[in-house]
Amino acid sequence: MVGVTHECDYPPAALEKPRVTSSRTHEGLSSREIDQIVRSQLVDAGTIYSLDLEKLEELKPDLILTQRLCTVCAVSIDTVREVASQLSSKPRVENLEPRTMSEVFATFRRVAQMCGKLDEAAKTISALEQRYRHVGRVTKGLDSPRVLVLEWIDPPFASGHWIPELVEAAGGRNTVAFKHRPSREISWSQVMEAKADIIVVAACGFGIERQKQEIEIILGQLGLNGLARETMGAPDLWICDGSQYFSRPGPRLVDTAEMLAFMMHPELSEEFGSKFKVGSDLEFIDYGTTAQYANEYPWRWAAK
Repeated sequence: MVGVTHECDYPPAALEKPRVTSSRTHEGLSSREIDQIVRSQLVDAGTIYSLDLEKLEELKPDLILTQRLCTVCAVSIDTVREVASQLSSKPRVENLEPRTMSEVFATFRRVAQMCGKLDEAAKTISALEQRYRHVGRVTKGLDSPRVLVLEWIDPPFASGHWIPELVEAAGGRNTVAFKHRPSREISWSQVMEAKADIIVVAACGFGIERQKQEIEIILGQLGLNGLARETMGAPDLWICDGSQYFSRPGPRLVDTAEMLAFMMHPELSEEFGSKFKVGSDLEFIDYGTTAQYANEYPWRWAAK
């Protein structure tokens, strides 16, 4: 591995590699403002990222892995191919585009094979598949709560691709979801009409603290402000690190299945919940204490 994108932050060793992409910073903007800027950039330029041609020439890669599953998540594949054609190393460009968990596992094997490491990777990949199947076995026969996963806050986007499959594997029933298809914008009335028992907020690219800055949008739109968690019909509300656990089709999606199983089935906390850190991986939102978020993050973005 000679280089990574500016978004690559796991495992920690990735932070030590040269970065070959960049994007406009969205620091200090609301999720709605970010959504509007990204839409505009995609219309005007077709991408929101740029590649560092000079750095790539210096690194001389033999293989470049990219994806066109989501135009918001990476440099466009056309741009990657154009830049690659200008490099003296003439690297092979491979597009990775998994939509299902079986395709995710197949992608692991494909990458290992391209790198000449298939035999070495086989045991690790098999162990991940076994862990994933184990989640389904453990949750079979347990209560099956209605679940809504939001991949963006304002406007709300219901989950797509592998996430609805993870919900099912963890023993839940999807409400509004686009299984094996792209995530899609929905209305707040659709969120209300879903009547979910559990709402999981895992905004793409956002960690826990960043999502807490906009928690009042969700509570206000759903009429949850001031309600006790035990109020009849009120959903459990969780915030998860979307960037680390939901948005990326990598090995930690197995962790995500275990995380979801824990959130849906508290009785599995010892088996699955103990590996996650409250405040960095996930956090339960108690409506009665939301005033602390308003104090910590002065409200200045109105939902529209």
